[in-house]
Amino acid sequence: MAEEANPLLSAALAYASMGMPVFPCAPGRKTPIPDRGFLDATTDEEQIRSWWRANPRANVAVPTGQTSGLVVIDIDPRNGGEVGLDVLQTEHGPLGETAESQTGGGGRHLFYRHPGGVIPCTQSGLGAGIDVKGDGGYVVLPPSGHPDGGSYTWELSSDIADVPPAECPAWLLALLRREDDVSTGGFALDLADGNAIPEGLRNKALASLAGGMRRMGMGRGEILAALQATNQSRCKPPIPDQEVERIAESIARYEPDAISVALVENHYEQMYGDKPQGTGDSSGDDPGPIPDDLLRVPGFISELMDHCVATAPYPNQVMAFSGALTLQAFLAGRKVRDPGDNRTNLYLLGLAYSSAGKDWPRKLNTALLWKAGLGHCIGDKFASGEGIQDALFINPSMLFQTDEIDGMLQSISKSRDARYENIMGTLLTLYTSSATVFPMRRKAGKEDPGVIDQPCLTVFGTAIPTHYYEALSQRMLTNGFFARMIVLEAGKRGMGQEPTIREIPDRIVAVTKWWAQYNPGGERANLEQWHPVPKIVEHTPSAKGLLIDVRQEAEAEYSKAEDRGDEVSTTVWGRVSENVRKLALLYAVSENHLKPVIGDPAVEWASRFMMHQTRRMLFMAREHVSTNEHDGRCKELLRVLRKWRDKHGDEWMPFWKINRALPWSDRDHEEVRTTLLNQVMIEYTERKTGGTPQRLYRIL
Repeated sequence: MAEEANPLLSAALAYASMGMPVFPCAPGRKTPIPDRGFLDATTDEEQIRSWWRANPRANVAVPTGQTSGLVVIDIDPRNGGEVGLDVLQTEHGPLGETAESQTGGGGRHLFYRHPGGVIPCTQSGLGAGIDVKGDGGYVVLPPSGHPDGGSYTWELSSDIADVPPAECPAWLLALLRREDDVSTGGFALDLADGNAIPEGLRNKALASLAGGMRRMGMGRGEILAALQATNQSRCKPPIPDQEVERIAESIARYEPDAISVALVENHYEQMYGDKPQGTGDSSGDDPGPIPDDLLRVPGFISELMDHCVATAPYPNQVMAFSGALTLQAFLAGRKVRDPGDNRTNLYLLGLAYSSAGKDWPRKLNTALLWKAGLGHCIGDKFASGEGIQDALFINPSMLFQTDEIDGMLQSISKSRDARYENIMGTLLTLYTSSATVFPMRRKAGKEDPGVIDQPCLTVFGTAIPTHYYEALSQRMLTNGFFARMIVLEAGKRGMGQEPTIREIPDRIVAVTKWWAQYNPGGERANLEQWHPVPKIVEHTPSAKGLLIDVRQEAEAEYSKAEDRGDEVSTTVWGRVSENVRKLALLYAVSENHLKPVIGDPAVEWASRFMMHQTRRMLFMAREHVSTNEHDGRCKELLRVLRKWRDKHGDEWMPFWKINRALPWSDRDHEEVRTTLLNQVMIEYTERKTGGTPQRLYRIL
């Protein structure tokens, strides 16, 4: 964006020309970009241009207090601010005309001249929904973007360029001077020893605790250690470790004398908020790998999983769960459905490094199916789309267990061979044909190509994590293939155990054989093999209501993605409701194969599982899948900087170290740096030395 065409830069320069020092905040947010926040505010034109050259979409902010000569009354009508203001004026007198801006979130800012002395920042000090921005505070100015999606604007006939801020009314000044303590954000949770911090207040409590330590001059390491201990002993449940680290890093960035306003402005919550454990949001937060409690489904799945873990040379909970879930999906294929005609076919991928236990669940599944007389229903590699169709024409329900699925994806992504395109097309169509018929391709010499009635293809694939995401292409993310996958990451390899010869428990074998022999059609048994009428597993009334809630939540996420033009997210969120219903059905038949019912526990587990995995998959795709070569370089630099931060904290990373890891041309480095600065993903500075300035990077 050219400087002369940037309205944010133009506004910043205009405010500076009026004597108002300004500084940049993150686009659409109130989070300061400079290291010292509002303390770096300036009227220097060269510095202002430099800031907005690096961050063209940055918001414009001005410090309040004696620095700028401003006191701002912040009215939030959502919290009763307008009502409270009317009460104040009724009791004390009118506020009078002054410069006024609309915040873009439904509130407004009233600007007054600072009277001298100390005017503290307070939150709700004058009443609910009425905040004061005085010494140590700041406000965002028009035409900046608001976190709620609107923009800050000057109220008609009250632009600060035309209407100078008025003097504080005497009654208002008297009330302000009574507030002799800087508020820490109105946070009232008792932090006495032993008091539990409930979900919904964990992040804010830890940020408040961190702020107190930062005010005393403590650094990131000291703050982090204290927060980690408090998180484990007091937060119910504890938040993920990486969230604790983010709080410590966020608070430690402020100077000790600036931390109070950071808490008043609620900077940490604006960036991350406090969400239930195991969730993220559509903005791209990482919910982390699957929590252990979501790897538990009562009945057959957990029993098979436990046997797998007990007998594997290298026990792996995620891989054991993946194998058991896909086996149950195959066994119930073409035999059960829910009231919405959802079937149990799944495409599941377990990610683990070599020799980490990927093969043991496959071996157990194969052994069980042979015992049940279903060995002919096991497939291995996808040789071609035609081969998959032929296999399902003979056996309409099949379990394909394939290792190194990333190799197939690489071939599909990079090869122009129609054979690989045909594999992708077949997999996509078969998935959605489980409740109908799949028309086979026409063969030479045959007029009628035939159909596969209600095909149930279940896939249990395994791959190495980095290879899988690198194999994905942008097209795979948007054509529905990625959205049809459930991707689980196994993490690091666990400790090995001495191998033992242990027979598969009789109950597991018996249930497998029961499914093999089960025919819901009764007298129509022969016909059932070709045109089955699967048993309907009913929902309880309350479970049906929960499923509606999940559908509406997924639709809301879809709508958000649609509004921001995020094609990948719309594709993935569009499949969530269907996948939740499939998983709830699998939970029910695993729990009780004789009399299955989809109840509240089934839906609650399935929705938690699918919401977590959807957000995790979207996060990983954004991190690793590139739209083009330049985007790939941007992601590589972010990964390098993230590793540096994990090891060195907030220290700047020298460019020579980056160049050693990423030996690109100077032009490539400059283009990547410019892109990430514009996206407010990194910070960049140059430090003067005796010779060439030292170039330094830091991830935000």
